[in-house]
Amino acid sequence: MIVVDTNVIAFLLIEGEHTAQAEGVFKKDTEWIAPYLWRSEFRSVLAFYVRKRRIHLDDAKALMQEAEVLMQGREFEVESARVLELAESSKCSAYDCEYVTLAEQVGVKLVTSDKKVLNAFSWIAMEMTSFSTKETDR
Repeated sequence: MIVVDTNVIAFLLIEGEHTAQAEGVFKKDTEWIAPYLWRSEFRSVLAFYVRKRRIHLDDAKALMQEAEVLMQGREFEVESARVLELAESSKCSAYDCEYVTLAEQVGVKLVTSDKKVLNAFSWIAMEMTSFSTKETDR
């Protein structure tokens, strides 16, 4: 089990330059979890793609449905106080700190491509390629 942020979900479902990396993560561990926040962030990504005419609205709706199926039963509340503590100490956004908080709460790694998060939380956050190529510690 791992926590993934919205970018990793988007990279998996929206074909692009990082899709192979996200597929590598999914091949290594299919049990992805995220805070409920991922839904709003993913909708925002899809809306951006629709506005830029990179995908059609119907495709965006289908991708959202696919993402919801992927993450069904794998969404969690996070402790607000801890999110705020991490945001204050790291200077990362509260949004980013929700993913870190969930990883802490569950005791698993956070897989992300966010450089700021990777730098601030190197003890729990891993880059996609690093995660997919690391030796299993189970």
